Amino acid sequence: MNNRILLVEDDQSFGAVLKDYLTINSFDVTLAADGEEGLKEFTENEYDICITDVMMPKKDGFSLAEEIKKIDKNIPIIFLTAKNLREDILKGYQIGADDYITKPFDTELLLYKIKAVLQRSSSIEDEEQEQFKISNIYFDSMLRQLRVHDKEYKLSPKENELLKLLCIHRNDFMPRDLALRKIWKKENYFTARSMDVYIAKLRKLLKEDEGLEIINVHGEGFRLLVKN
Repeated sequence: MNNRILLVEDDQSFGAVLKDYLTINSFDVTLAADGEEGLKEFTENEYDICITDVMMPKKDGFSLAEEIKKIDKNIPIIFLTAKNLREDILKGYQIGADDYITKPFDTELLLYKIKAVLQRSSSIEDEEQEQFKISNIYFDSMLRQLRVHDKEYKLSPKENELLKLLCIHRNDFMPRDLALRKIWKKENYFTARSMDVYIAKLRKLLKEDEGLEIINVHGEGFRLLVKN
């Protein structure tokens, strides 16, 4: 069964185009024209994720998200906004947003983020996984040990946590902000640069396995690509 998306967007032309794009990519999408209509749809039907504009008539996206979280505190929510104000972004995350995308945006990036959010929301068991056998590597996150072919490495705590997130999200999008919040506990210029250093270290360790590659995704995150 396709994942069901509640898309709440008052710009009907943009909403229709986005709905068609997501439908083509195998999602079941309901488009609501404002916050009140979105809340009505959510109370009457079941959805796997909500994507809502922030600035809307009748009921704005923040108010809608608060009402939705009262009904289902676990429902993933992605905010769309034309503003890139730090205060709005923080407010969105305080309400319980899973991601926040500023217009205009690359629809392919939104698709990656939707899949990542859905994977996170359904991968509680994966979070408990400690051992991974992918391509030609064996990784034990409990012991912080990585084996590539017949070479063994002892990982640092941050290398270990970062590789674990990449393995959990293998072949899918791992957002930068997810890793920064989970591992570094804060998101700023310095922690972002630190993460880039650790990504470079992991790339160096994995380079002997031609079946694996850590790739950048639009500067928004990373993907552990399994080629075979």
